[in-house]
Amino acid sequence: MFFGPKVDLTPVEFRDALQQKGGKVLDCRTAEECAEGTLEDAIQADWLNGEVPTAVEGWDKKEPIYCYCRSGGRSGAASKFLREQGFEAVFNVGGYASLNR
Repeated sequence: MFFGPKVDLTPVEFRDALQQKGGKVLDCRTAEECAEGTLEDAIQADWLNGEVPTAVEGWDKKEPIYCYCRSGGRSGAASKFLREQGFEAVFNVGGYASLNR
C-alpha cells in the first residue's frame, strides 16, 4: 500500500490548492476533446499523442502541476510520469466534467 504524499485531489481540494499555492494546470485530453471546453489557463498536451514530455520542458520541478483529462485515467498516467521525471508536486485532479461545475 502507498503511504506517500497525496497525489489525487478532489475538485474542491484542487480549487483550494490552486488558489493557495498556484501552479500550472495540464489538460491531458486530445485537441478534439478540448474543443468542447477547457479550464481557464490550462495548458493542453495530449497524453495519448505523446505531447506531455515536450509540453513540460523547462517547467520548474518544484511548482505544483494539476493534471486532468476526461475521466482521470490519462491524467493519472501523466501525473505518475511527471513524478518519475523529478517533478515534486504533481496531482491528478480527475475528469473535466467534475471540475467544470
